[in-house]
Amino acid sequence: MPYISIKKSIFYEAIKRLMDIIFSLILIIIFSPIFLAVALSIKLDSKGPVLADTPERVGKNGKPFKMYKFRSMIENAHEILRENPKYSDFYAQYKKGSYKLKDDPRITKVGHFIRKHSLDEIPQLINILSGEMSLVGPRAYYPDELREQQKQYPKTQDSVKIVLSVKPGATGYWQVSGRSEINFDKRIEMDAQYVRKRSVLYDLFIILKTPWAMVSGKGAL
Repeated sequence: MPYISIKKSIFYEAIKRLMDIIFSLILIIIFSPIFLAVALSIKLDSKGPVLADTPERVGKNGKPFKMYKFRSMIENAHEILRENPKYSDFYAQYKKGSYKLKDDPRITKVGHFIRKHSLDEIPQLINILSGEMSLVGPRAYYPDELREQQKQYPKTQDSVKIVLSVKPGATGYWQVSGRSEINFDKRIEMDAQYVRKRSVLYDLFIILKTPWAMVSGKGAL
């Protein structure tokens, strides 16, 4: 996918990568007991793997990558939504609602809790450590999501190109400012705004706001 690069200093890029490595290592250690507890809860609650088997996301410069998340839905949830006629109405709502579905019937009991408090996102620390993601950045979008949403909101095309010039983040500006309550056109503009404004201090500001967003569960679906 095409992208528009917003250049930042080499100093910022180096510090950001160093922060990603240090924070992800520390958080992996801190969250390791929670990691095990969530994994066990998922296995006891429903059939299927611990990690979600989801389609690839679009990363930096439009390059696809596999994003790790705890499974919060029934097994094969993405295929069921798109291919099972029983879920056709939900799929229409899903696309109309900026690729978010309120009261999603595919979410498990444990899934509701871990999604509300963003615990399903913890495995993304592996993506951060490997360099596919950053601790702070735009949302990691699905390819079909970007294609369909740009058709619905054609004025977002430049913002999408700006967003694709950087690594997606485990947290970000819109995630700590309402999260799933924000429609695609506003969300992608907030992501593009972050790319333009990003700095070490701005990243730290978002990191400091993230724990409250996780605890409160504001805007989570």
